[in-house]
Amino acid sequence: MRRLRRPIILALVLAASLGGWLYVSLYVPVGGGREAIRFTVPARAPARVIAAELRERGLIRSAWAFTVAAAWRGGWRQAKAGDYAFRRDMSALDMLHAIERGAIISEWVTVPEGYTVAQIAALVAANGLGRGEEFLHAAQSPVPADAGFPLPTGSLEGYLFPDTYRVGRHPGAARDLMKMMLARFDEVVWRGLLGGRSPHSSLHGVITLASLIEGEAKLDAERPVVAAVLTNRLRQGMKLECDATVQYALGPNRKTRLTYEDLKIESPYNTYLHAGLPPGPINSPGRASIEAALHPAAVGYLFYVARPDGSHIFSGTYAEHLRAIARVRAEAKAAARR
Repeated sequence: MRRLRRPIILALVLAASLGGWLYVSLYVPVGGGREAIRFTVPARAPARVIAAELRERGLIRSAWAFTVAAAWRGGWRQAKAGDYAFRRDMSALDMLHAIERGAIISEWVTVPEGYTVAQIAALVAANGLGRGEEFLHAAQSPVPADAGFPLPTGSLEGYLFPDTYRVGRHPGAARDLMKMMLARFDEVVWRGLLGGRSPHSSLHGVITLASLIEGEAKLDAERPVVAAVLTNRLRQGMKLECDATVQYALGPNRKTRLTYEDLKIESPYNTYLHAGLPPGPINSPGRASIEAALHPAAVGYLFYVARPDGSHIFSGTYAEHLRAIARVRAEAKAAARR
């Protein structure tokens, strides 16, 4: 018994020492301070690789202990790739739990009304949610018919509803944002404004008209009147002559002020050259513009001219329109002299 006692005591001491070391490695933070440190977990990264990176950055005490704990718990297969916010006052187990449950960093992203798909793609890249080119390609390619409303056959231009979204920072963030925007369109427009039914003119026609209203009107009160002008011109077979469609045709070469040469650019979106609505939406219209497209004001105007402050003067005849143009130019000259 005396011969056995010594090895047993030694084994107990070693076990206690190992247990204490594991406890400290997994439960005791490396230090204080609540400063958030961004840490990226790549897709399908093994626990040992992440453990080594955490140890190298001074966030955990032992990569081996972290790896053993990940294997023991068995939740690493469900770990979600993405960006995490870790602090040095967090234990190794706290970080392991966060990765296993996918507690990735998320942030609010606002997509303004009137943004084009290209501008949304640039916003995605600017917010670090993915590559803009990939978002643009996905938005211009056919998508699975998992939306609750009739999707267009090509580009999603006009159907990515402008709003504020909370998006997690992970490799699929851009796709998630796109799905959220389509789901919001379904909620606000398709089921909300349209009650889940196609309007008389077709959903695509309404959204295309709404995008023109969005591009032309700056004041909510004027959107139904702008809608009336465009609708009246369509009914009479007049060209829409909408500056916003020319700006869309110019693509990245948009201008603050169009020239007469710009109005001659050959494009199916140039409504100075082609009658009727353009082939599709030219931006992501907001709710007010879509409501205006559905319910234009009951007025007989056929023309409008913009003032420098973004408001418009509306006219029923071409002669009135010419006088309105002269008035706006006179107001601009008077303002320049002040």
